[in-house]
Amino acid sequence: MLAVLGITVGPFLWQLSTSFKGASEDIYTYPPGFLPEHPTLGNYSGVADIIPVWDYALNSLKVALTNVVTNLVGASLAGYALARLRFRGRRLAGLAFVVALLVPLESVVIAQFTMMRDLHLNNTLTAVVLPGAVGALNVLLMRNAFANLPYEIEEAAVIDGANVWQRFLRIALPSVRGTLAVVAIFSFMGAWDDFLWPLIVLSDSDHFTLTVGLNYLHGTFQQNPRLVAAGTIVAVAPLIVLFACLQRYFFRGVGEGAVKG
Repeated sequence: MLAVLGITVGPFLWQLSTSFKGASEDIYTYPPGFLPEHPTLGNYSGVADIIPVWDYALNSLKVALTNVVTNLVGASLAGYALARLRFRGRRLAGLAFVVALLVPLESVVIAQFTMMRDLHLNNTLTAVVLPGAVGALNVLLMRNAFANLPYEIEEAAVIDGANVWQRFLRIALPSVRGTLAVVAIFSFMGAWDDFLWPLIVLSDSDHFTLTVGLNYLHGTFQQNPRLVAAGTIVAVAPLIVLFACLQRYFFRGVGEGAVKG
């Protein structure tokens, strides 16, 4: 565990330390110095002076939050239908979502770009959101969560006269809050960290997301790793905040589907 922790957390701590080090400090000393001798926030202001990093961050936030909402709504509805409703082609629909997980993005990116172009959505944040609006993995997560709920609860609701929407909103959905948190985290991380698709579909720098914007001026950052580190921390910080807020639901997972007295 300590070895894994060092491999995963060590580089992040080094980047965090580097982002606070001044120009006079040697960042390549051995062993690495994680505590800056003269901490400074100048690197963060330096990034903002070179590129409109906060505008890019706002674009990424818009895309990520929209992606979270669409996945929570779409994946919940699709997952409930696959788990609880009986309709012709249900098994085939579930298989289609499984197959969708096996298709790499690179194999369909040209078709996606052509579709966005035909819809006149190229170079818009809407085009960035649409391909990931409902993820196949999120649908399967919600399907498994709903499938683990005891049927007796819904049967009692049916006897009381509850329709499908009432059972979904009042019984099923509150019982899978843990999985909803998992879907929210996965959706936010996927949209926030996405680089290839925004790079392809966006051409106007005013619409760049944070990942594209930082890489777009990598030649400028290349001479100053302190600015690279500061830009990295700006990109990672929202993910840490999100996980910190939802971690108790994340680890609870689908266990909330159990019958409660």
